[in-house]
Amino acid sequence: MRFLIVGGSGFLGGELARQCSAAGHEVTATYLARPGEIAGVEWSPLDVRRREDVDALVSAFRPEVVINAAYRQADWATTATGAANVALAASAAGGRLVHVSSDAVFSGAAIRYDETCVPDPISPYGAAKAAAETVVSAIAPTAVTARTSLIIGDGGSPHEALVHSLATGRAQGVLFTDEVRCPVHVADLAAALLELAASEYHGIHHVAGSDAMSRYELGLLIARRDGLDADRLPSGLRADSGVPGPIDVRLECGMTQRRLRTRLRGARRFLGEARR
Repeated sequence: MRFLIVGGSGFLGGELARQCSAAGHEVTATYLARPGEIAGVEWSPLDVRRREDVDALVSAFRPEVVINAAYRQADWATTATGAANVALAASAAGGRLVHVSSDAVFSGAAIRYDETCVPDPISPYGAAKAAAETVVSAIAPTAVTARTSLIIGDGGSPHEALVHSLATGRAQGVLFTDEVRCPVHVADLAAALLELAASEYHGIHHVAGSDAMSRYELGLLIARRDGLDADRLPSGLRADSGVPGPIDVRLECGMTQRRLRTRLRGARRFLGEARR
């Protein structure tokens, strides 16, 4: 099959491109600043804010599946308008669309959110992600929108880099003890997205890990896995930071997990397995 991975140079996008290529698919992945380095993947520059560029790439490649993993937290145009541009192009080409969304669409007021819950964002990024979900469902009603949480890997994620910087004194800051999420391993997430792409399902799906934990607890697990001094990790409260955004958001993934062969492991498991 022909896969187009939009945002392929990002952490999740790179794993999607790697798994697609390893499975023998024809893969084109996009980048904004610089291409990735994955064997068997064709790299194409793309700014999703430019509708004509998105249309041209999709028209030329004619993908059977488009997975949109592109976003920029501080840029509405990339996150929301870009999602609309990708959905319009994929729909016009007759391709299957999987759109990656975020738990940031929720305020945290309810704490636990299943796939039927309606977005109520309280941050600019969450609002952009919620807008993207709306346009995707309107333009491509057969698309899958997959909400996920903090994405962790085997050392390459932004959160893992932050933990290393804090533990070694290269950066200042804190890990919040009151901000709770459901971290997911990038390999599990990518495999689940590819499963959903190959399925006949549509609409909202939740793809997150089975363990709810604070950013500080997650940092401790990463530090111990990587042989860092966990006692050096500074902690603090999100509630005292003045940074807008939800405190405690836990994605309930029961419906989605029942549809998947891929097991969505909790962070205690996948980080604990790495220490053995």
